[in-house]
Amino acid sequence: MATAEQVSIPVTGRESISGVLHRPAAAGRGARLRPTVIIAHGAGGDMNHEFIVAMAEGLAAAGFAALRFNFLYCEQGKKTPDNPGRLAAAWRAAFEFIRDHDKLGAGEIVVSGKSMGGRIGSQLVADGLLPADRLILFGYPLHPAGKPDQLRDAHLYRIKTPTLFIQGTRDSMCKLEKLEGVVKKMPKRPRLEIIDGGDHSFKVPKAQGRSPREVFAEILQRTADWLGG
Repeated sequence: MATAEQVSIPVTGRESISGVLHRPAAAGRGARLRPTVIIAHGAGGDMNHEFIVAMAEGLAAAGFAALRFNFLYCEQGKKTPDNPGRLAAAWRAAFEFIRDHDKLGAGEIVVSGKSMGGRIGSQLVADGLLPADRLILFGYPLHPAGKPDQLRDAHLYRIKTPTLFIQGTRDSMCKLEKLEGVVKKMPKRPRLEIIDGGDHSFKVPKAQGRSPREVFAEILQRTADWLGG
């Protein structure tokens, strides 16, 4: 049975962030090591956002360890995201916690995140500051809402890590045709999974008759299939 453990992750000499480490049920002797996924939240939530929790719990149930964590501003009860340096410091602390401090016996380490969390993670992967084995971007904010010509794509062309994009067709922060053009120019062609009707939060129109739980389950299945492939 999967378990969840509250952890404290040091970031600076005085500051730390909270995390929850989801461990899958113990694998039998000789079982293949499976990736551990670190999941960063977006600017509008924290590590307890329903999407982040659903992914972490679902991945653990599917046999993958997962760590969700807070950025420093959320830890301190603030609503405005930290500057890029502090966001990066929290990301690196979470990565180092998995790599150095927690003895998971992990195979690959996967950097992933929703929106802002994925964007910062991808920049650090591009710069070689997070030596991830894989990268997953849930709802990547390719451009500001309503400004599809202001692309946040420059660093993506330096990513050589296997990458998965999961994107909704109604995402106001990512025109799909723009992302498809970016993907074609990235050095190691990423996989793009499209969620029909999904907005930036992966909410779909009521006419589809699908609940958030059902949409999250679809995203989880596509993620697990890619990780297990």
